[in-house]
Amino acid sequence: MTSRGGHDPPVVCSPARRVLILAVSGTDLLEGTRMSEVHVNVKTLHPEVWKLFDRYVHGLIDRRSFLDGAARYTAGGVTAAAILEALGPRYAEAQQVAPGDPRIRTERVEVKSPQGYGMIRALLARPANSAGTLPAIIVIHENRGLNPHIEDVVRRAAVAGFMAIGPDVLTSLGGYPGTDEKGVDMQRTLEQPKMMADFLATARYVKSRPDCTGRLGATGFCFGGSVVNNLAVELGADLQAAVPFYGGAPRAEDVPKIKAPLLINLAEDDERINAGYPAYEVALKANRIPYELYKYPGTMHGFHNDTTPRFNKEAAALAWRRTIDHFNKHLKTT
Repeated sequence: MTSRGGHDPPVVCSPARRVLILAVSGTDLLEGTRMSEVHVNVKTLHPEVWKLFDRYVHGLIDRRSFLDGAARYTAGGVTAAAILEALGPRYAEAQQVAPGDPRIRTERVEVKSPQGYGMIRALLARPANSAGTLPAIIVIHENRGLNPHIEDVVRRAAVAGFMAIGPDVLTSLGGYPGTDEKGVDMQRTLEQPKMMADFLATARYVKSRPDCTGRLGATGFCFGGSVVNNLAVELGADLQAAVPFYGGAPRAEDVPKIKAPLLINLAEDDERINAGYPAYEVALKANRIPYELYKYPGTMHGFHNDTTPRFNKEAAALAWRRTIDHFNKHLKTT
Protein backbone atom coordinates (compact mmCIF):
# COMPACT_ATOMS: atom_id res chain seq x y z
CA MET A 1 0.00 0.00 0.00
CA THR A 2 1.29 3.44 -0.83
CA SER A 3 0.23 6.94 0.17
CA ARG A 4 1.99 9.72 -1.70
CA GLY A 5 1.46 13.43 -1.48
CA GLY A 6 4.36 15.70 -2.32
CA HIS A 7 6.46 13.84 -4.86
CA ASP A 8 4.84 14.96 -8.08
CA PRO A 9 5.91 18.16 -9.88
CA PRO A 10 3.98 21.35 -9.05
CA VAL A 11 1.39 22.31 -11.63
CA VAL A 12 -0.80 25.28 -12.43
CA CYS A 13 -4.37 25.95 -13.45
CA SER A 14 -5.72 26.94 -16.83
CA PRO A 15 -5.05 30.49 -18.12
CA ALA A 16 -7.44 33.37 -18.44
CA ARG A 17 -10.65 33.09 -20.42
CA ARG A 18 -12.33 35.71 -22.56
CA VAL A 19 -16.03 36.16 -21.90
CA LEU A 20 -18.52 38.13 -23.97
CA ILE A 21 -21.06 39.96 -21.81
CA LEU A 22 -23.62 42.66 -22.38
CA ALA A 23 -22.34 46.05 -21.24
CA VAL A 24 -25.54 47.78 -20.23
CA SER A 25 -25.81 51.31 -18.86
CA GLY A 26 -28.43 54.02 -19.06
CA THR A 27 -26.91 55.22 -22.32
CA ASP A 28 -26.78 51.68 -23.71
CA LEU A 29 -30.48 51.22 -23.05
CA LEU A 30 -31.21 54.32 -25.12
CA GLU A 31 -28.80 53.56 -27.93
CA GLY A 32 -29.17 49.78 -27.91
CA THR A 33 -27.16 47.25 -25.97
CA ARG A 34 -23.74 46.41 -27.27
CA MET A 35 -21.46 43.45 -26.68
CA SER A 36 -18.11 43.99 -24.98
CA GLU A 37 -15.31 41.57 -24.28
CA VAL A 38 -14.16 41.00 -20.72
CA HIS A 39 -10.98 39.11 -19.81
CA VAL A 40 -11.47 36.99 -16.70
CA ASN A 41 -8.14 35.83 -15.35
CA VAL A 42 -9.24 32.79 -13.39
CA LYS A 43 -5.76 32.40 -11.91
CA THR A 44 -6.25 35.63 -9.94
CA LEU A 45 -9.73 34.86 -8.58
CA HIS A 46 -10.06 35.14 -4.83
CA PRO A 47 -9.94 31.73 -3.06
CA GLU A 48 -13.42 32.37 -1.71
CA VAL A 49 -14.77 32.51 -5.28
CA TRP A 50 -13.41 29.02 -5.95
CA LYS A 51 -15.01 27.79 -2.72
CA LEU A 52 -18.32 29.31 -3.78
CA PHE A 53 -18.00 27.72 -7.19
CA ASP A 54 -17.30 24.32 -5.66
CA ARG A 55 -20.45 24.63 -3.55
CA TYR A 56 -22.43 25.77 -6.57
CA VAL A 57 -21.43 22.95 -8.91
CA HIS A 58 -22.16 20.42 -6.19
CA GLY A 59 -25.65 21.76 -5.65
CA LEU A 60 -24.95 23.10 -2.17
CA ILE A 61 -25.92 26.66 -3.15
CA ASP A 62 -28.00 28.00 -6.04
CA ARG A 63 -26.96 30.29 -8.88
CA ARG A 64 -28.16 33.44 -7.13
CA SER A 65 -26.17 32.61 -3.99
CA PHE A 66 -23.04 32.14 -6.06
CA LEU A 67 -23.54 35.44 -7.90
CA ASP A 68 -24.24 37.32 -4.69
CA GLY A 69 -21.21 35.82 -2.98
CA ALA A 70 -18.83 36.26 -5.93
CA ALA A 71 -19.90 39.89 -6.38
CA ARG A 72 -17.99 40.73 -3.19
CA TYR A 73 -14.72 39.79 -4.93
CA THR A 74 -15.13 41.46 -8.34
CA ALA A 75 -12.92 44.22 -9.66
CA GLY A 76 -11.88 45.96 -12.86
CA GLY A 77 -15.31 45.84 -14.47
CA VAL A 78 -15.58 42.05 -14.18
CA THR A 79 -19.02 40.96 -12.98
CA ALA A 80 -20.02 37.88 -11.00
CA ALA A 81 -21.94 36.70 -14.07
CA ALA A 82 -18.78 36.97 -16.19
CA ILE A 83 -16.86 34.95 -13.62
CA LEU A 84 -19.49 32.22 -13.68
CA GLU A 85 -19.41 32.15 -17.47
CA ALA A 86 -15.61 31.88 -17.44
CA LEU A 87 -15.74 28.96 -15.01
CA GLY A 88 -18.25 27.01 -17.12
CA PRO A 89 -17.35 24.01 -19.30
CA ARG A 90 -16.03 24.28 -22.87
CA TYR A 91 -16.79 20.85 -24.28
CA ALA A 92 -15.82 21.37 -27.91
CA GLU A 93 -12.45 22.90 -27.01
CA ALA A 94 -11.43 19.99 -24.76
CA GLN A 95 -12.57 16.93 -26.72
CA GLN A 96 -9.72 14.43 -27.06
CA VAL A 97 -11.41 11.51 -28.84
CA ALA A 98 -14.15 12.42 -31.32
CA PRO A 99 -17.33 10.32 -31.46
CA GLY A 100 -16.42 9.17 -34.96
CA ASP A 101 -12.78 8.38 -34.18
CA PRO A 102 -11.79 5.41 -36.41
CA ARG A 103 -9.85 3.80 -33.56
CA ILE A 104 -13.05 2.92 -31.70
CA ARG A 105 -16.61 1.67 -32.15
CA THR A 106 -19.44 3.11 -30.07
CA GLU A 107 -23.08 2.32 -29.48
CA ARG A 108 -25.90 3.28 -27.15
CA VAL A 109 -27.20 0.48 -24.96
CA GLU A 110 -30.10 0.12 -22.54
CA VAL A 111 -29.58 -1.74 -19.28
CA LYS A 112 -32.41 -3.19 -17.23
CA SER A 113 -32.36 -2.01 -13.62
CA PRO A 114 -35.35 -3.41 -11.71
CA GLN A 115 -34.00 -2.26 -8.34
CA GLY A 116 -33.27 1.21 -9.66
CA TYR A 117 -35.30 3.34 -12.06
CA GLY A 118 -36.19 0.42 -14.32
CA MET A 119 -33.74 1.12 -17.14
CA ILE A 120 -30.58 3.14 -17.65
CA ARG A 121 -29.03 4.18 -20.97
CA ALA A 122 -25.28 4.12 -21.48
CA LEU A 123 -22.56 4.83 -24.01
CA LEU A 124 -20.51 1.72 -24.84
CA ALA A 125 -17.15 2.03 -26.58
CA ARG A 126 -14.43 -0.44 -27.55
CA PRO A 127 -11.37 -0.57 -29.81
CA ALA A 128 -12.40 -0.82 -33.46
CA ASN A 129 -9.93 -3.59 -34.23
CA SER A 130 -10.59 -5.71 -31.15
CA ALA A 131 -11.06 -9.43 -31.63
CA GLY A 132 -12.27 -11.75 -28.91
CA THR A 133 -13.05 -10.59 -25.40
CA LEU A 134 -11.97 -7.44 -23.56
CA PRO A 135 -11.80 -6.35 -19.93
CA ALA A 136 -14.36 -3.68 -19.07
CA ILE A 137 -14.32 -0.32 -17.32
CA ILE A 138 -17.39 1.49 -16.04
CA VAL A 139 -16.96 5.29 -16.06
CA ILE A 140 -19.17 7.16 -13.60
CA HIS A 141 -20.05 10.79 -14.31
CA GLU A 142 -20.14 13.77 -11.99
CA ASN A 143 -23.36 15.02 -10.39
CA ARG A 144 -24.90 16.21 -13.67
CA GLY A 145 -25.49 13.20 -15.87
CA LEU A 146 -23.54 11.79 -18.80
CA ASN A 147 -22.27 15.03 -20.30
CA PRO A 148 -19.95 15.36 -23.33
CA HIS A 149 -16.84 15.39 -21.15
CA ILE A 150 -17.55 12.02 -19.53
CA GLU A 151 -18.52 10.57 -22.91
CA ASP A 152 -15.07 11.68 -24.07
CA VAL A 153 -13.48 9.89 -21.09
CA VAL A 154 -15.38 6.71 -22.06
CA ARG A 155 -13.91 6.96 -25.55
CA ARG A 156 -10.43 7.57 -24.12
CA ALA A 157 -10.71 4.33 -22.14
CA ALA A 158 -11.65 2.49 -25.34
CA VAL A 159 -8.62 3.94 -27.14
CA ALA A 160 -6.53 2.53 -24.25
CA GLY A 161 -7.77 -0.96 -25.12
CA PHE A 162 -10.78 -1.54 -22.92
CA MET A 163 -14.50 -2.01 -23.36
CA ALA A 164 -15.80 1.11 -21.61
CA ILE A 165 -19.31 2.00 -20.56
CA GLY A 166 -20.67 5.30 -19.31
CA PRO A 167 -24.17 5.13 -17.79
CA ASP A 168 -26.43 8.18 -17.58
CA VAL A 169 -28.21 8.21 -14.23
CA LEU A 170 -30.55 10.91 -15.58
CA THR A 171 -32.13 8.40 -17.97
CA SER A 172 -35.39 8.26 -16.02
CA LEU A 173 -35.69 12.05 -16.39
CA GLY A 174 -34.95 12.07 -20.11
CA GLY A 175 -31.15 11.94 -19.93
CA TYR A 176 -28.48 14.63 -19.78
CA PRO A 177 -30.36 17.86 -20.58
CA GLY A 178 -27.66 19.69 -22.54
CA THR A 179 -26.29 21.90 -19.77
CA ASP A 180 -24.51 20.98 -16.56
CA GLU A 181 -26.55 23.46 -14.57
CA LYS A 182 -29.82 21.75 -15.49
CA GLY A 183 -28.17 18.37 -15.01
CA VAL A 184 -27.24 19.20 -11.42
CA ASP A 185 -30.79 20.31 -10.69
CA MET A 186 -32.22 17.14 -12.22
CA GLN A 187 -29.86 14.75 -10.46
CA ARG A 188 -30.64 16.36 -7.12
CA THR A 189 -34.22 15.08 -7.42
CA LEU A 190 -33.21 11.42 -7.72
CA GLU A 191 -33.04 8.93 -4.85
CA GLN A 192 -29.55 7.83 -3.87
CA PRO A 193 -30.38 4.10 -3.41
CA LYS A 194 -32.01 3.90 -6.84
CA MET A 195 -29.13 5.71 -8.51
CA MET A 196 -26.70 3.27 -6.91
CA ALA A 197 -28.84 0.36 -8.10
CA ASP A 198 -28.67 1.72 -11.66
CA PHE A 199 -24.87 1.89 -11.52
CA LEU A 200 -24.64 -1.61 -10.05
CA ALA A 201 -26.90 -2.93 -12.81
CA THR A 202 -24.67 -1.32 -15.44
CA ALA A 203 -21.52 -2.77 -13.88
CA ARG A 204 -22.99 -6.26 -13.80
CA TYR A 205 -24.32 -5.90 -17.33
CA VAL A 206 -20.98 -5.03 -18.89
CA LYS A 207 -19.12 -7.61 -16.81
CA SER A 208 -21.47 -10.37 -18.02
CA ARG A 209 -21.42 -9.49 -21.72
CA PRO A 210 -20.11 -12.35 -23.92
CA ASP A 211 -17.47 -10.02 -25.39
CA CYS A 212 -16.11 -9.18 -21.91
CA THR A 213 -13.43 -11.23 -20.17
CA GLY A 214 -15.36 -10.92 -16.93
CA ARG A 215 -12.75 -8.63 -15.43
CA LEU A 216 -14.15 -5.25 -14.41
CA GLY A 217 -12.69 -1.92 -13.36
CA ALA A 218 -14.41 1.27 -12.27
CA THR A 219 -13.43 4.92 -12.37
CA GLY A 220 -15.38 8.08 -11.70
CA PHE A 221 -15.06 11.74 -10.85
CA CYS A 222 -16.42 13.77 -7.93
CA PHE A 223 -19.88 12.23 -7.34
CA GLY A 224 -18.66 9.46 -9.63
CA GLY A 225 -15.60 8.97 -7.44
CA SER A 226 -17.88 8.45 -4.45
CA VAL A 227 -19.88 5.94 -6.49
CA VAL A 228 -16.68 4.07 -7.40
CA ASN A 229 -15.73 3.77 -3.73
CA ASN A 230 -19.17 2.37 -3.02
CA LEU A 231 -19.12 0.05 -6.05
CA ALA A 232 -15.96 -1.41 -4.53
CA VAL A 233 -17.93 -2.04 -1.34
CA GLU A 234 -21.04 -3.45 -3.04
CA LEU A 235 -19.31 -5.57 -5.69
CA GLY A 236 -16.58 -6.99 -3.48
CA ALA A 237 -14.63 -9.65 -5.38
CA ASP A 238 -16.67 -8.96 -8.54
CA LEU A 239 -14.67 -5.75 -9.06
CA GLN A 240 -11.03 -6.23 -9.99
CA ALA A 241 -9.77 -2.62 -9.89
CA ALA A 242 -11.06 0.80 -8.80
CA VAL A 243 -9.85 4.35 -9.45
CA PRO A 244 -11.86 7.08 -7.70
CA PHE A 245 -11.03 10.70 -8.53
CA TYR A 246 -11.69 13.10 -5.64
CA GLY A 247 -14.78 11.24 -4.51
CA GLY A 248 -16.22 10.88 -1.03
CA ALA A 249 -14.84 8.02 1.05
CA PRO A 250 -17.14 5.13 2.05
CA ARG A 251 -18.04 4.40 5.65
CA ALA A 252 -15.16 2.86 7.57
CA GLU A 253 -17.33 -0.08 8.65
CA ASP A 254 -17.94 -0.96 4.99
CA VAL A 255 -14.27 -1.03 3.98
CA PRO A 256 -13.73 -4.74 4.86
CA LYS A 257 -16.04 -5.63 1.95
CA ILE A 258 -13.62 -4.08 -0.58
CA LYS A 259 -11.51 -6.58 -2.50
CA ALA A 260 -10.41 -4.49 -5.50
CA PRO A 261 -6.98 -2.81 -5.50
CA LEU A 262 -7.49 0.94 -5.33
CA LEU A 263 -5.76 3.85 -7.02
CA ILE A 264 -7.00 7.04 -5.36
CA ASN A 265 -6.48 10.42 -7.05
CA LEU A 266 -7.05 13.49 -4.88
CA ALA A 267 -6.61 17.23 -5.35
CA GLU A 268 -4.40 19.11 -2.92
CA ASP A 269 -6.88 21.95 -2.38
CA ASP A 270 -10.06 19.97 -1.66
CA GLU A 271 -10.76 20.21 2.04
CA ARG A 272 -14.35 18.96 1.80
CA ILE A 273 -13.41 15.64 0.15
CA ASN A 274 -9.98 15.11 1.67
CA ALA A 275 -11.33 15.29 5.21
CA GLY A 276 -12.72 11.77 4.86
CA TYR A 277 -9.52 10.09 3.71
CA PRO A 278 -7.44 9.72 6.88
CA ALA A 279 -10.07 7.40 8.36
CA TYR A 280 -10.43 5.64 4.99
CA GLU A 281 -6.69 4.98 4.85
CA VAL A 282 -6.68 3.63 8.40
CA ALA A 283 -9.46 1.20 7.47
CA LEU A 284 -7.74 0.17 4.24
CA LYS A 285 -4.51 -0.57 6.06
CA ALA A 286 -6.29 -2.41 8.88
CA ASN A 287 -7.98 -4.67 6.35
CA ARG A 288 -4.84 -5.12 4.22
CA ILE A 289 -6.52 -3.79 1.09
CA PRO A 290 -3.90 -2.80 -1.50
CA TYR A 291 -4.09 0.84 -2.46
CA GLU A 292 -2.10 3.78 -3.74
CA LEU A 293 -3.13 7.33 -2.91
CA TYR A 294 -1.82 10.36 -4.77
CA LYS A 295 -2.54 13.96 -3.82
CA TYR A 296 -1.51 16.23 -6.69
CA PRO A 297 0.23 19.48 -5.67
CA GLY A 298 -1.24 22.73 -6.91
CA THR A 299 -4.60 21.21 -7.88
CA MET A 300 -8.22 21.85 -7.04
CA HIS A 301 -11.22 19.55 -7.00
CA GLY A 302 -12.07 18.72 -10.61
CA PHE A 303 -8.49 19.01 -11.90
CA HIS A 304 -8.94 16.16 -14.38
CA ASN A 305 -11.87 17.85 -16.15
CA ASP A 306 -10.27 19.56 -19.14
CA THR A 307 -13.42 21.50 -20.01
CA THR A 308 -13.13 23.91 -17.06
CA PRO A 309 -10.48 26.29 -15.64
CA ARG A 310 -9.91 23.94 -12.69
CA PHE A 311 -8.21 21.64 -15.19
CA ASN A 312 -4.55 21.04 -14.47
CA LYS A 313 -2.91 19.65 -17.61
CA GLU A 314 0.16 18.06 -16.07
CA ALA A 315 -1.63 16.56 -13.09
CA ALA A 316 -4.51 15.28 -15.23
CA ALA A 317 -2.13 13.59 -17.66
CA LEU A 318 -0.20 11.96 -14.83
CA ALA A 319 -3.36 10.81 -13.05
CA TRP A 320 -4.80 9.35 -16.27
CA ARG A 321 -1.55 7.56 -17.07
CA ARG A 322 -1.55 6.04 -13.60
CA THR A 323 -5.21 5.10 -14.06
CA ILE A 324 -4.58 3.20 -17.28
CA ASP A 325 -1.49 1.56 -15.80
CA HIS A 326 -3.60 0.41 -12.84
CA PHE A 327 -6.25 -1.07 -15.12
CA ASN A 328 -3.65 -2.70 -17.37
CA LYS A 329 -2.06 -4.35 -14.35
CA HIS A 330 -5.23 -5.65 -12.75
CA LEU A 331 -7.59 -6.21 -15.68
CA LYS A 332 -5.37 -7.41 -18.51
CA THR A 333 -3.43 -9.92 -16.43
CA THR A 334 -4.82 -12.69 -14.24
